[in-house]
This record gives sequence, C-alpha cells and structure tokens, in this order.
Amino acid sequence: MIVHMKKSLLIFAATCFYLINYGQRPISIIPEPAVITLTQGSYTLPRQIVVQVGTNSEVRQIATQLLKPLAQTTGYPVAQVAKATMPNAIKLVLNAKPVKTLGNEGYKLTVAPGGVTIQANKAAGIFYGVQSFLQLLPKEVAGKTLAKNIVWTAPAVSITDYPRFGWRGLMFDVSRHFFTNKEVMDFIDNMAVYKFNLLHLHLTDDEGWRIEIKGLPKLTTIGAWNVKKVGTFGDFIPPADNEPRNYGGFFTQNDIKELVKYASDRYINILPEVDVPGHSLAAIASYPQLSCTESANKYKVRSGEKIMDWHDHGFTALVDNTLCPANENVYEFLDKVFTEVAQLFPFEYIHMGGDECAKNFWEKSEAVKQLMATEKLKNMEEVQSYFVNRVEKIVESKGKKLIGWDEILEGGLAPNAMVMSWRGMKGGIEAAKMGHGVVMSPTTFAYLDYMQGDKAVEPPVYATLRLNTAYSFEPVPEGVDGKYIKGGQANLWTEQVYNTRHLQYMVWPRALATAETLWSPKEKKNWKNFAQKVVANFDRMDLQEVKYSRSMFDPEFKVQRNGNDGLQVEMLTEVSGLDIYYSFDNSFPDNFYPKYQKPLIVPTDASRLKVVTYKNGKPVGKQIDITIADLTSRVKK
Repeated sequence: MIVHMKKSLLIFAATCFYLINYGQRPISIIPEPAVITLTQGSYTLPRQIVVQVGTNSEVRQIATQLLKPLAQTTGYPVAQVAKATMPNAIKLVLNAKPVKTLGNEGYKLTVAPGGVTIQANKAAGIFYGVQSFLQLLPKEVAGKTLAKNIVWTAPAVSITDYPRFGWRGLMFDVSRHFFTNKEVMDFIDNMAVYKFNLLHLHLTDDEGWRIEIKGLPKLTTIGAWNVKKVGTFGDFIPPADNEPRNYGGFFTQNDIKELVKYASDRYINILPEVDVPGHSLAAIASYPQLSCTESANKYKVRSGEKIMDWHDHGFTALVDNTLCPANENVYEFLDKVFTEVAQLFPFEYIHMGGDECAKNFWEKSEAVKQLMATEKLKNMEEVQSYFVNRVEKIVESKGKKLIGWDEILEGGLAPNAMVMSWRGMKGGIEAAKMGHGVVMSPTTFAYLDYMQGDKAVEPPVYATLRLNTAYSFEPVPEGVDGKYIKGGQANLWTEQVYNTRHLQYMVWPRALATAETLWSPKEKKNWKNFAQKVVANFDRMDLQEVKYSRSMFDPEFKVQRNGNDGLQVEMLTEVSGLDIYYSFDNSFPDNFYPKYQKPLIVPTDASRLKVVTYKNGKPVGKQIDITIADLTSRVKK
C-alpha cells in the first residue's frame, strides 16, 4: 500500500512538473501514440548534437534525415557516430531480439534528462520514432531557417507505439491536373511526418495519361495534354479544334524511379493506379482502336467539358470513355502497360480503377453482344466482371496483386482481388464477408476534395466533409472480421485542385484525422484532445510553409422556419470554447458585436448575415458573409 502511494505521488509530481514547465507547450503528437507516460524532468539538446547510429545503413540514413532539421533550426554542429561516448546523445537502436508488440513499424521512445533513445525491431520503427521525437521539440524545429532564442527542450517521456493498421494511405490524383516530381515529393514529406506509409497515385483518367509507357508512346505525346481552362471544372465550354493542347505533362520512367526511391527512403510505398475500363478517354484519344465506338477517332483528351450525364438513376456517357471488353487489342495494350508499370513500382499491388464505368456504348456494340453470347454473360455488370478477371490475370502474370474500387464487385469479384471501398462501407463489408482484403476509403469520411466548411465560403463541390466527421471514421464495421480490413486511406481528387497550395489547403488538417484513425488504438481517439493537437500543428505548418484550412473554427448553419414567414438560424461549432459574433447589417463583425447565445431570428429586411469566430479573445475563423436568400434555400421542404 505504501509503495503504491509513493508511486502515485511520484506520478502526480511528474505530471505537475510537466504542467508547470510545459503548460504552454503540451504534448501534441499526431497520430496519438499507443502508450505515453510522462516522467520527471526534460531533455535539452546539447550544443554539439550527436546521434548514435550503430552500423546499419538504413539507420544511418534516418539519422541524416533527423540531423538536417536539427542543424538548420538550432545552428548547432551535428554528427552521427557508431557509438556515442558523450552524454545527452540521441541513440537509434535496432533491437537485437525483436519485441513482439512493436512489429515491423513500432518503436519505443525514451526521453530523459540524460539522453534520448529510440528502439525498434526494424528501421521503419526508428523512422517513426524520430517523427514523434521531433514533435516533442519546440515548433521551431519544423522551420526552414535558423531559429534564435529558443530553449531546445523536450519533456521527459516514455512512449511505446505501433500502428493499428498496416495500410495507411493518401490518394493523390495527378491525372485531372498534373503535378511535378518536386510537388509530389513535398506531398510525400508531409505524409511522412504523420506516419502514412502508402501513396496511391491516380495516374490515368479522361484528363490525362501521366506515366511514360515506352512501348506506347502516344499515351504521352497525345494523352498527356489538353487545353488549359479556368473556371468550374465539368462546366467548361468544349475547346475549339485550334486551341493549343499544351497543358498537362507526365512522369518519365526516370521520374517514377526517383519518386519511388524518395518515398521508400521515408518508408512509404507507392501504389500505381491505371483506371480502366472507364475513365479511359486519354488512352482512347491516343489509341482510338481501344474503344468499341467508331467515332473514337474524333475523341480528344478531356479539358473539363461535360462528358457524362449524371442523373437520379446513375450516369450515362456522352462520349465513349471506356475500353472495349470485347476487343483483344485492349488486353494486349494492358499487358504492355502493366509490364512496364510492374517493373517501375516495387509495391505488391497494382490498382486497376474499375469505377464509374458507363455501359451505354457497350450496350450498342455488336462486339460486346457477341462476347456476351460466347461467354454466357447475362448483363453489363457481368461484362465488366469478365473484363476485371482478364485484367487480374494480366496483373498477376507480372508478379503483382490486383486492387480496384468497389465496382469490381459487380457481376462477381475476381478470385484474388482486393477491394477499395469508396461508395460508403457497403462494398468493403461485402468483400470482407467473401474473404477478400479490403481498404476502407468511403466518401463519407475520407474524400478530401469535399468542402471543409460552409459552402458560402468554400470552393464549391457537391458535398461537405468537416474535420470532426473525418475524425469519426472507423474502418472496421460491426460484424466484420477485422483481419480482412487491411487499413484505409483518404483520397484527394483534383478536378477542382489546380496547384499545390490549394492541394495543401484541401488535405490539411483532414488528413491528420485519417492519420490518427489508421495509426492510433481505437480507444485512444479523443476529439477534444485531437482538436487541440491540430491547433498546435498549425503553428508547425506555418513554419513549414504548408497551407491548411481553418474551417474547424467556422460555424455550421442549421436553418428552419420560425412561423410562416420567419427564418431561424442555429450556429453549431466543432471546437469547444469558440465565441461567435454576428451582424445583419453591412458592417463587419468583431468581438465588440453581438455574441451568439441562442438561435437567431432573421430580421425582416436583412439581406445578409456576417459571422466571425474568436477563441480566447482572438479571431480564429474566417469571416463568413452569407446571403439570407442562401440561408432560405437551405430550409428543408
């Protein structure tokens, strides 16, 4: 009993010490570690930073990556040695005997006044331990220049950490708008900080073919280029024949090799996606014989004009953007493509897309009708399943495994395919119950192209995904054997994303929610704690020059009728402790204006509502200016 009381008092004292000394800089590691215990004291970086690395070449490389930010922000001399002899060293240690709980990616981080030790079974674990250690240091370590007058301390802690899922991904669509090697590398750098290990590159679509296939040169001489348009993607006027097709680009095979190496050095695999049989207009514009349609010779790479008719019962193609499943040339084409793709990407899977395949042109094709008769296929879904099975055999012949969007379930799933469930969780549940591996990536929680806040101030897209909703993502549905859920990922489609600054705005901070969901134990997730950590990470992102959204501070509007003619507006917030100030006139509210306390009744003659949020007396959200007409249109009928 006495021993227990002494232990409790020591823990209490250590906690108090932490609160007193680090009250202004709480521990804000994202994703949340599995086990974190505060101990007494703190660690201060010595003015000669030494990292002990042993003899392992991977660990030496990780040490180099660690020393670079330490050197440029502290200005201290740095060195790595096989064995440290001086105090206060940072030790990176591979376990001589593996610790089972750590697996291949886990680590144990011990920060004490006398030094720092990161232990792991594999080098990947050392790398992730380094990311956590850097998040314990002052935010200035994330900067790109020398930071002056900083006390370079980290709280004394003991962390044992390991991931919940092995597949922790982000999808980057480089087809709708092309991004350079440097921009993709910057994306990889940001992923690595938060322990993502899978970059899914969407390399082909109607708007561009982005990977060099040496055996099929037209894919990049023709298929990688369209007409630059500015405005709202999907509603552009079709380009004239004489408009230059010089907007786009592609990755050479050397570019791909460089990206694969760069990602691998940060313990990230790259999953290549070649989207077929739909979304294939860039390929058809390059090689019209791949289509079932005679008019394919007239087709051009899409520049953002309307090519699909979306309606209540699905969608109909206005232009045939599908490969022909009844054409043997298509399978020869795909064999060439996947041969080269498989040689470039070491990752065990290749993604075949398979989504949103319009079948109205197939229905008119005599060749498809003959295929159905020969193969005894009853409907268009079974025709697509026939195609998927053929593609799986091609992919497997290259020593790879097949994964596709959940439409590949329709008409029967290929024998060994893994499913990426995007249309909610239903497809993933179905595949898991069939014994297939699943990556959960539902629109409802993981689509980063969706609006982050109110549509009055966000780039308009057809749906909204707020940060707290993204954080509520649970990849393993009830009643499903968790062993089939390999993990999850968030997806950034770039129809409306034209440059890397807007890309960052759409990804962060929602990808932080995905990172914590996929790494941290389910029971460790806590929205209030996470929201506080996000704010702390904003300071680091500012120093990294990463653009992010502050929509978590913006209110959500709920509108209803108050009597026959009146309008009532309720404002909800994601983050606790926010104060909302508003005006109905033409002026701009600040914290001297009326404070929102209860649902507002809109004055009869008001034409606009303006709101702004404050926290601890300081403005934190953008000003939202919304018309009363807009609010009225949101009343449920």
